[in-house]
Amino acid sequence: MAGLTVRKAMEIPALAGARLLAGEDGLDRVVQRANIMEVPDILPWVKPHELLLTTGYPLRNTPQGLSGLVAELDARGLAALAVKLHRYLDALPEEMIHEADRLGLPLLLLPDAVGFDDILNQVLTGVLNKQAAALERSWEVHHALLSVVLEGGGLTELVTKTSAVLGVPVMVTTADGRVLAESGNAEDLGSWRHTPCFDTSGRFRTEYEPGGVHSHVDVPGWHAVVSIVAGRVDHGRIVAFARHRALDDADVNVLERAATVAALAVNKQLAVTAVESKYRGDFLRDVLSGRAGDRDRIVAHCESLGWDVGRDLVVVVAELDPDHGHAGTSGLQLRPVQERFTVAWQSVMGRRDPRAAVVGFAQEVVALLPVGPRPDPESVVRDVVRQVSGDGGGGRRSFSTGVSRIVDDPSRLPVGYEQARRAVDVGRQMNGRGSLAHFDSLGSFRLLSQIEDREELRGFVRETLHGLAAEDDPEMEDLRHTLKVLLDTNLNVAEAARQLHFHYNTLRYRISKLERMLGPFTTDPELRLDLALALKVLQMRGIG
Repeated sequence: MAGLTVRKAMEIPALAGARLLAGEDGLDRVVQRANIMEVPDILPWVKPHELLLTTGYPLRNTPQGLSGLVAELDARGLAALAVKLHRYLDALPEEMIHEADRLGLPLLLLPDAVGFDDILNQVLTGVLNKQAAALERSWEVHHALLSVVLEGGGLTELVTKTSAVLGVPVMVTTADGRVLAESGNAEDLGSWRHTPCFDTSGRFRTEYEPGGVHSHVDVPGWHAVVSIVAGRVDHGRIVAFARHRALDDADVNVLERAATVAALAVNKQLAVTAVESKYRGDFLRDVLSGRAGDRDRIVAHCESLGWDVGRDLVVVVAELDPDHGHAGTSGLQLRPVQERFTVAWQSVMGRRDPRAAVVGFAQEVVALLPVGPRPDPESVVRDVVRQVSGDGGGGRRSFSTGVSRIVDDPSRLPVGYEQARRAVDVGRQMNGRGSLAHFDSLGSFRLLSQIEDREELRGFVRETLHGLAAEDDPEMEDLRHTLKVLLDTNLNVAEAARQLHFHYNTLRYRISKLERMLGPFTTDPELRLDLALALKVLQMRGIG
């Protein structure tokens, strides 16, 4: 509900002669009503955002003392206390003034000539006028914003209109903080993105940002956050930033109107996107399965969809890792996780290259990532994955990613797709959740991963490594590490000792112990190959 700040209330004629004794820090408290204290036990009837008027008569025998009274009034959300002294109380005690200053509760001393009825009338008139103006402005804004959607506008037009109304930068994000649209001074927007409100990937940290108006000690200015909710589905946030003025409830009211309209725009966009995504997904699925026709047809059709596939690309496949966590306890529902995962990839890729194809399938997201003249696909993909992941906040799940070799012809996209899918599967087995694997880095793991008989692999490990296969024995784990370093250094004892930080003789002793367990691997190349494969099998998750 709108109201007057204490600072504004002091400007009305009836309070023009009032003197502020304490609580200057609380002058921005909001006054929504006024009341008169006539007896000492009025506390149970004190309401939040109230301007309380009193004289020395009810204060003279306050049971808890005047400083205690101030603390209790502050706890009840009082906006300000205004006192008119007379024969019952000559002056307010210093401890009362000190307590009001400490709490930031404005304490006003009224002149003798002022009448309480004048203050009540003028304050309430000011509050009503403020509320009426806010309501009128709110409805005007609502109709203006609604016209944006009815005229075919989307979130970009909506934030542009809202930013113009408020005179501050505004952005719309997903529920986990990915920016969908923004408007306002570019310099201000850039400055806000470098504050702790955002992580390094540019994601607004919704998990740390409550609704309403607030500020942070290490962030300049103010910002207001309102949820975009349709039914019981949380579609995101609308956020306003103000560097040079304080935001208030009237600004939040405008944002709430904008959030209602944004929910309509989001639902409209979701309906359109669902149809477009199915069409795009069906065609890309045909491309990746080799059923889309020759090169010219693929390139031409992709061009009509806004995709450029006539350049060097890598196929990237990203899959959500199995969820071992618990669902959130919020009463709101999020859009399906796979849908949100797809949107995250599309928003990140859209900023990087709007002509890159990104499609979400039932269990995976597929992106055709362009590589530059100096191709370094792994670092490019790593950067995209970092941005999609953000800082791990916002309730997102971990995912694994696979990258193909460079595809220089659209007709070879099916091969690249299979390589990327293989990289996802093997990478997750090698490195667990959140892995990023390039097909060329898989080496012999590609072959091992195709062996479906897991028991046969376990048997090979036990027969080759013998006691060294025990994964729950710290001593055997230590010896396996020694064996791996020896094999990696091609049995260069001096180099292996340096990497293991062992004395040369200590490593010679360990080699003798390993040979007693495993056989003469220092002289038998076939045995060394078996041992290296067994260690790789053991490295694969869920095999050993």
